[in-house]
This record gives sequence, C-alpha cells and structure tokens, in this order.
Amino acid sequence: MSTLTTPAPDTIAAPLRIGPHTVAPPVVLAPMAGITNAPFRTLCREFSGGKGLFVSEMITTRALVERNEKTMQLIHFDPAETPRSIQLYGVDPVTVGKAVRMIAEEDLADHIDLNFGCPVPKVTRKGGGSALPYKRNLLRAIVREAVTGAGDLPVTMKMRKGIDDDHLTHLDAGRIAVEEGVTAIALHGRTTAQHYGGTADWDAIARLKEHVPEIPVLGNGDIWSAEDALRMVRETGCDGVVVGRGCLGRPWLFADLVAVFEGRTDAFVRPTLREVADVMVRHATLLGEWIGDEARGVIDFRKHVAWYLKGFAVGSEMRKRLAVTSSLEALRAGLDELDLDQPWPAGADGPRGRTSGNNRVVLPDGWLKDPYDRAGVGADAELDTSGG
Repeated sequence: MSTLTTPAPDTIAAPLRIGPHTVAPPVVLAPMAGITNAPFRTLCREFSGGKGLFVSEMITTRALVERNEKTMQLIHFDPAETPRSIQLYGVDPVTVGKAVRMIAEEDLADHIDLNFGCPVPKVTRKGGGSALPYKRNLLRAIVREAVTGAGDLPVTMKMRKGIDDDHLTHLDAGRIAVEEGVTAIALHGRTTAQHYGGTADWDAIARLKEHVPEIPVLGNGDIWSAEDALRMVRETGCDGVVVGRGCLGRPWLFADLVAVFEGRTDAFVRPTLREVADVMVRHATLLGEWIGDEARGVIDFRKHVAWYLKGFAVGSEMRKRLAVTSSLEALRAGLDELDLDQPWPAGADGPRGRTSGNNRVVLPDGWLKDPYDRAGVGADAELDTSGG
C-alpha cells in the first residue's frame, strides 16, 4: 500500500502495562458489537505488525456461564492473538464473578475488560452498560467480584463520562476502580445521552488522569487518524488510546497508529481502491472461514461495504449491489468493475459509523433516585446473548 511521509512527532507515549502484558505502542482496538470478531481483529493485528491490544466483542456473563453456543464462538481466538482479550458485560456481581472465574480456570483469555460504556437502550434500560456506574455500590461489587475471581489475570474497565451532564460518574467510578484493583481504565469522552454524537470531551479524560494517577488511563472518542491519537495523548496526558469507529472499513489505521507512536516518518497507509478491494475480499473470506459458511460470511460482511468505500467514486447502484452480495465471486466481480486505480480520496480519514446524539436515555424506573441504592436491577437484566 502507498504511504504518505509525515514529520516525526515530538511526544511519544510510553509502553502500556496491563498486568504482566506490555502493550507497545499503547493502542487498543475498542470492542464493537458485530465488528471486532476474530476476522476483523486478525486484519487489524496484521496491519499493526502484531503490536497493540485487540479486544473481543462484548461477551455477556450470563451467556458465558451458560455456555451459549454463539458466545463460545465469539470467545474463539486465533493462535497468533496474544494477549487474548475478552470484554465482559454484566450487572449481577455473582454472575460476573462466575464468568471471570470460568475464564481464569479454563484459560479462555489473558485479560478481562469490563463494559460500563455501552449506551444502547436495550442495555441501559436494564441498568447495564453506561447506566451502571451511577449505582456506585453496585459498580464496586461487580468490580470486586471480577478482580477477585480473575486471580492473576489483569482486569480493566471501559466507561463513559456519565448518563448525562447532570449525572456524571467518571471520577467516582475511577476512584472505585483504583480501590478495587483494576489495572487500567478507558474513558470515552461522551455521556450516554450523547451516544456517538457531538464532540468527545477530551478534557474529561485529562481530569480522570489527574484524579487516578495510580493506574493508566486510556482515552477514547474522536480518534479518526493517527495524528488525532497523538494529539489526544499530548493534550490529556493519557497513557494510551482506544480506537473504535475510526477503524471501521479501515483496519490499516493500526499501521498508522504504530508508525506515529514509534516516531517513524516513513509512513501513513494511503491505499488505492484496488488495495482496498483486496482487503474487502480478504475480510469477507475470513468471516466465511470463521463462521464456517461462505455465504453467511459475505452476508455478515455487507455492513462493512460502505465504510470501506467511503470517499471513493462508486455509483449508488454499484454500492447497493455490493451491499447485497452473498458470494465471494459476486463481491470480487462487482469490485473489479470499479475504477480500481483511484487513489485514496481526500477527506476519507474523517468520521465514520454512527453519529446520532442527544438521545433520551432509557433507564430502569427510579434509577436516578439514589446513586448508592442497588435496587432496580432484576434477574432479567443480564442479557442472554453476547455481541451487543
């Protein structure tokens, strides 16, 4: 793939320590439902040269304990993946503890991340995800069970600023994390109400870093390029970055991130459409191999088509055609009809993925009455399927 020369950065972050694991450069792939499965992690890891940390899709603790078939597939790791990183979602301390002990005792992963950042209504309406840190005592109980059950495995957590601007929780949650033995914290600089809209508040990341100097703080939100990642570290003092939507349809972003943090000036990846098309076919192929069915793999890949083609001159009819293919042959044939010599388009590095904001946050009845009361989380709050 072609490259673009850039000046060497004047600030480079130190390697990140996650328990016994060294992550250098300090770059983490954010867990994304339906996206960060084994095939996508493989692509990102290949472009990074094996550097960084790549986290699984969200795994529901109840589904894991019950050995749900889909969940057991989602925790499959390629032999080359190290450390193996699982993100867990749970709202019941007992179930979370069982899931973590299962991971530790059966050697299912090397690192556990706890999800307290998901803003999806089906999660928050049950008191989970980004709604949960508002209940300080419940948060503490879950984290304590996880850390205790993990044994020697490091436990980290990812969260948002809070439910909305009137109910911020990140500083309290950060202090609880430190007190209960969490190894590192990632903060998405948005509230649940913002969802993925507006601008991420990097100042909140800086404040959290000042508030919990004992452990690494990772920043997340509005990292669309390697330069954004480096700027976040410079402006906030955070110890590393977590990249989500910026790599949608662009797994080679991890090559850029490694380059900028290593201070290399030889290169940001700027693929032609031909090179992008090759990655698209490989991605769809990996999905088919992972699922065990080519057609299902290509169908699962459809969601990625628009992200990969962002900015390129591809007509609307062809975009629609590529988004309904169900075989590798049809996908390749459609791509071959394009002007594959197109260079990387200007502006294609910008925002991608969901951008909706100012959402009404759906919470359990009475959730905001008492930030310390653990009532309101019922047995049905544990999702029975993983992946979001």
